[in-house]
Amino acid sequence: MLSELWEKFNVGRGLNIALVYGVTGELLETRTFDTWAGDMSDLLKFLWPLHEGAPVFVASFDDAATKLNDESRHLFEELRSTAVKELAFRDSWEFVGTKGIENESHFEQQMKNSKSTNKYQGWPKSLEMDSCIPLRPPLEG
Repeated sequence: MLSELWEKFNVGRGLNIALVYGVTGELLETRTFDTWAGDMSDLLKFLWPLHEGAPVFVASFDDAATKLNDESRHLFEELRSTAVKELAFRDSWEFVGTKGIENESHFEQQMKNSKSTNKYQGWPKSLEMDSCIPLRPPLEG
């Protein structure tokens, strides 16, 4: 069942990330990083070379936190996430961050995994976020 979802909707277990060109909004690349059983070095290699002003869209599926180490959490903090520090097993998380911005991102939601509040048999309710992400002007030079 899950593999059918992954194929149909281009998502996978862990963090689903889309990189966008901040000037035009063009989709540059999408990747999935398995934060349950995967290697976080691939995530680090993907995020380290980001250019300043590059928006990063992140949505979790299943588990986003088990293998998320301090270094990868720090990279998301540099993209101005405030929730990534507390992200835990099977929390739902969605986030849009930008490298080089000074203030925290206004585009972030987290739903904690809690037996007392979960909506679906052992799972927190899903998140939805509608927003307009501003484009940036081209760099001069």
